[in-house]
Amino acid sequence: MMANFMLVLHDRLDGFSTLSHDEMMAMIKEYTAWTEKMLAEGRFLGGEKLKDEPGRQIMAGKSGIETHAGPFTETGEMIGGYMTISANDYDEAVEIAKTCPHAKYGRIELREIDQIK
Repeated sequence: MMANFMLVLHDRLDGFSTLSHDEMMAMIKEYTAWTEKMLAEGRFLGGEKLKDEPGRQIMAGKSGIETHAGPFTETGEMIGGYMTISANDYDEAVEIAKTCPHAKYGRIELREIDQIK
């Protein structure tokens, strides 16, 4: 049975602001081609780009449930999006993730999804 894995896409905080319009369009074509290939292989399950802002954290605090801006990282990066793929095991998921264009432009955190059913 195939397992599902999440590719958490980490971006630099400066994003892609240094890319020209043509470079940005070429990069988008790269991501699109990769996604179409994964769809054709039945491996791509979904994904989204996140807005370029830090979001909010909701957590228990001294006065109950608190909301804070963030998360802010010390590493100079933020989560820019996610993709979900299927693979036979972690080794295969790693090999698939290595082919994702984001591996060249940022950092990919790979996590197996624990299907609770």
